[in-house]
Amino acid sequence: MEGIRKARLEDIPQVAAIYDRLLSEEENGRAVIGWIRGVYPTEQTARDALEAGTLFVLEREGSVAAAAKIDQNQVPEYAGAPWRYPEAPDAQVMVLHTLVVDPAFAGQGCGTQFVAFYEEYALACGCPYLRMDTNARNAAARRLYARLGYWEAGIVPCVFNGIPDVQLVCLEKKL
Repeated sequence: MEGIRKARLEDIPQVAAIYDRLLSEEENGRAVIGWIRGVYPTEQTARDALEAGTLFVLEREGSVAAAAKIDQNQVPEYAGAPWRYPEAPDAQVMVLHTLVVDPAFAGQGCGTQFVAFYEEYALACGCPYLRMDTNARNAAARRLYARLGYWEAGIVPCVFNGIPDVQLVCLEKKL
């Protein structure tokens, strides 16, 4: 079946393999994401999201082509961002975390499809305020999010998910 759905336990190896392939792309100089192998993301990242019921996967051609965590958890670093909608009630904010697309499916619209799903899911949950983040070094993600109407609220210097010296770009959109 093609499309986006909540992840199942049997999806974890494929999601972890996407993390591994993306980390290899970065280590070989073919991508700039800002992640570190063994630090973030790891298989445990996916397992924790699965256990929380917040891991979603995009299936294409019989395999997991993309994955992300969607929940209402605004990480502590967000407190340092100059949001356009600072008055947004927490109960109306949805957050997209760790969106990954398998390099084998790069350039096929998976990221765009996932963000569209995220927006529909957020509205269905009564959350018109959308937030997400990316490393300032990840120019490809920043271009995608800008094209999809996300506003860069600001850059927060921090240690993020165990990765030192991150310039965390906080993004926002109101539906």
